[in-house]
Amino acid sequence: MTGSYFEDVPLEHVEETPGLTITSAHVAIYLGLTRELAADGGAVPDVLPLCFTTGLGWRVPKPPLVVLAFMGLDWQVLRSVRVGDTIMSRSRVVTKRPMRDAGVVVEEREVVDQRGEVVQRGRFTYLVAKRTKETRA
Repeated sequence: MTGSYFEDVPLEHVEETPGLTITSAHVAIYLGLTRELAADGGAVPDVLPLCFTTGLGWRVPKPPLVVLAFMGLDWQVLRSVRVGDTIMSRSRVVTKRPMRDAGVVVEEREVVDQRGEVVQRGRFTYLVAKRTKETRA
């Protein structure tokens, strides 16, 4: 299995994603999938930037974590996001706790808009695989 194992994850290393400009098409697709009611004309549903941070994470030039389980999310919406805003994600691992065959990794993540303002932030907690004899080779 390819990816970043528990042993590969550095503490406090900051990872930034490229930006993404949110369009009315993004909002329409999201509303269609979730069946949420549309708010005022240019408002972006609060969960959509959170969803985009996960997708944007696949656009950084490092292997993704070998996640065995998603353990938790603590998320705050600080400011509203509007259609036309460009967001990017900044994350860093703040805690690593080893276990026998895996480890718990806590990542702080911020969603930042084109003005450099943090619009959302929170913590993701993952159970990440440790290397096995086969993956050490």
